[in-house]
Amino acid sequence: MDHPSQPSVRHFDHCPWLFADQATEEQRAAQREVQRAVGGDTGIGERCYVAESAAVFPDRLRLGDDSYIAAHAYVTGELDTGSHCTLNPFTTVRGNVVLGHGVRIGAHTSLLGFNHSMAPDQPVFRQPLTSRGIRVGDDVWIGSHVIVVDGVTIGDHCVIGAGAVVTRSLPAWSVAAGNPARVLRDRREVRGAGTGEVDPAAAVPGVRPDDGRTPTNRPAPDAEPGSAAAGNRRAVQTVVAADTEAAATAPGRRPGRTPTTRPAPDLEPGAAAGDPEPAPHDRRGVQVAAGAMAGTSAGAGVADLSGIRPGGDRTPTARPAPDPRTTTLAVFADTARSQAAGLLDRCWDGERYADRPGAAPTVRAHCDAVEIADLLLGAAPEHLSAEEHIGRLSGLQDPKSGLVPEFGEPLPVADADGFIGEGAALYHVLCVGYALDLLGPGLPHPVRGVRDMTVRQLIARLEALPWRTGAWGAGAWVDSLATAAHGNLRHTDGGDPGHGTPETLFGWLLSRADPWTGMWGSPSAEEGRLQVVNGYYRLTRGSFAQSGLPVPYPERVVDAVLDHARDARHFGPGRENACNVLDVAHPLWLCTQQLGRGADGYRSGEIHDWAERQLTTVLPRWQDGRGFGFGPGAAGPGPEPGLQGTEMWLAIVWYLADLLGRSGELGYRPRGIHRPEPARQGITGLG
Repeated sequence: MDHPSQPSVRHFDHCPWLFADQATEEQRAAQREVQRAVGGDTGIGERCYVAESAAVFPDRLRLGDDSYIAAHAYVTGELDTGSHCTLNPFTTVRGNVVLGHGVRIGAHTSLLGFNHSMAPDQPVFRQPLTSRGIRVGDDVWIGSHVIVVDGVTIGDHCVIGAGAVVTRSLPAWSVAAGNPARVLRDRREVRGAGTGEVDPAAAVPGVRPDDGRTPTNRPAPDAEPGSAAAGNRRAVQTVVAADTEAAATAPGRRPGRTPTTRPAPDLEPGAAAGDPEPAPHDRRGVQVAAGAMAGTSAGAGVADLSGIRPGGDRTPTARPAPDPRTTTLAVFADTARSQAAGLLDRCWDGERYADRPGAAPTVRAHCDAVEIADLLLGAAPEHLSAEEHIGRLSGLQDPKSGLVPEFGEPLPVADADGFIGEGAALYHVLCVGYALDLLGPGLPHPVRGVRDMTVRQLIARLEALPWRTGAWGAGAWVDSLATAAHGNLRHTDGGDPGHGTPETLFGWLLSRADPWTGMWGSPSAEEGRLQVVNGYYRLTRGSFAQSGLPVPYPERVVDAVLDHARDARHFGPGRENACNVLDVAHPLWLCTQQLGRGADGYRSGEIHDWAERQLTTVLPRWQDGRGFGFGPGAAGPGPEPGLQGTEMWLAIVWYLADLLGRSGELGYRPRGIHRPEPARQGITGLG
């Protein structure tokens, strides 16, 4: 069929995968207007397409990069997608639906993340709606005319044949079809390997094993993107050669890229296709264990952890594999402990610590080394004795001001109220103070600018902080001031001399917290809630968490933080850095201490899902003998593994694991700057 040389909007609506390469500048500008006109709380990623003819009326929409909503799709409720997700023509998505990365949904398919109550005492139309939501993993292909009902979880790498009705959760790698849908096989199985024989029922989703049909020898036509060739029972070539539209249609692929290798989710025992209750969206899998073991002793290797033979053979060994839920974290922690001395050694230049080889030595690097050694080895770094570490760090503090400058830099000049507003010395109040706490004595001198600050000066400083334009900096200042106040309590001449400064700080914070978000500061169009959430972590870490006090409006905080955690600008694939993940994990952890952490806790399922996804992503990033990099891009120290990234990610792993109730498997617990307990419990004489 001939097409016009310049596709029309109607053409793109039905074939949106053509838009990126063929649209004119005028059409691109018009598409931007279409996206801006979508109502509700909407965030649309880069290189996305939303058909003009689609009925998109969400309460909340997060469309990941390189995704599209095609002609006549119907979208309401709350939809969150990863990157490379496609809703093909006439797709219906309603209720609460979360899609991973690389999810392809065929035409006329419905994902219905809500339901009606059906009590017999009144008509159905008068009864309330319920919603458990639908969760779809990464690299999932859902064929045409499929129905997925509320409460279903579809694991990573699944393929669902056309016309299926999915009423129960499906484990990862399932090929499923039928009404109700049932698992036909594991997608990783290879039938007739080495013989040239192919089982058509195994290869083509939607064909029953006893169907009796055999594939035709004719070349199969290209499948419609997302159509999961099961619909017309075409030959196995149709499915296998879904690469014919390769980059556009293969689940989890981008042009020129290989499929995702993100670990497949494990379902709770009994939550496979025969279990009517949906399983948690657990992305932990054998790849995490394998990644955490990279470079460790091969004998204890992959077969022991996952039931997979060394060398990549995915045929299970005869010995039953341990459950990755109970092995992966322990293996990771054992690996980190066994390599801790080596990664510290690579950052020691013979005299001082640098964040990574080739970088300049810094005060923070020395403190990070102390934190890592305490966490993993229970001792001071071996390059110096404990007394030498204490002497070096204590000697950095100026006795008069109580401040610690950076190596080679002059002592910062205090502001009119006696304290400072920015710079490395502000963070050194935290890192040097906690490193010395771990080593024993704490800072030898009080921070006098905080000790002597009056209530009037404190209020003036708080009012002047850049809450609207730089909430992170404002929160960091509060963190430093509150930490200095705690450290001062150990000194006979360091406590508040009757000013009432601590009471003023908490009174001001409580009266200024936004009841809508539970936070301080304002979001921006450029960064969303990044400054606000990151500032919230710093502020509450040093004040409420460090003092053991409850935070205000914890439910609203959870709402705001979970919304921020879906912002593709900061949490898209390959964009998460240590600060951004920690600054979500810690507030969620802190609020769950007040709201409850079990099944009845506030939005606990979503918190659990987020923590699982992050943990699955983080663990394989450990680099043998080098530790963790801070994160991609230019923020912080960057992607090169170093002390800061390692110290932060080790703490993040603990918080993520604790959100899942699994931190005990690690065998370590932060005791320094990221300690979960209130700091005043560690100061003699204060309960």
